[in-house]
Amino acid sequence: MENINDLSDRDILLRASGDNTYLIVLVERYRNSLYNFVYRFVGLREMAEDIVQETFLRCLKHSHKCPPVQYVSTWLYTIAANLAKTELRRRKRWQWVPIEANEEEERASFYEPVDAAPLPDAQTDTQMVHNTIVQAIGELPDEFREAVLLRDLSGLAYEEIARITRMPVGTIKSRVNRGRIRLQKELLPLGKEVLGALS
Repeated sequence: MENINDLSDRDILLRASGDNTYLIVLVERYRNSLYNFVYRFVGLREMAEDIVQETFLRCLKHSHKCPPVQYVSTWLYTIAANLAKTELRRRKRWQWVPIEANEEEERASFYEPVDAAPLPDAQTDTQMVHNTIVQAIGELPDEFREAVLLRDLSGLAYEEIARITRMPVGTIKSRVNRGRIRLQKELLPLGKEVLGALS
């Protein structure tokens, strides 16, 4: 009897349409890395979770049409990136701000217990640094952010990123480099502040 964990991603994908057990293995292999990529791309946890779930649903639905890519992960990242870009475009079109607070929300918040989280002055420098870096990545233009996240967060090779984005490898290298340069400029004051605190 074969061990399901020894199967390649492509074998698992081809069998997933007939048996959900195989889909579960594929989800376990890629859920966290896809979520990290999508979350850093769109900046909202719930939206990232929805996009990752939709990625696996589309993957399963179209498993019989899996393109002849070397890695199934390339296809998954391509689907996730396309869904994330679509959501970002939709969010830019439909951003709105409520004019007044909802009465029920106000009443509910009155009865909520006091937050047990540490006070702002008790938060660690590590959290501040993390938040600043995440914010700086979030402010990169979409094409730079996608390239930097796939390369530096997900650790993908330039060639695989090129396949995911359908761009030449040279373009990807340029986008990663330009994204890193922008991040360096944004984060330089933070680096000086941290180093000054350590000295």
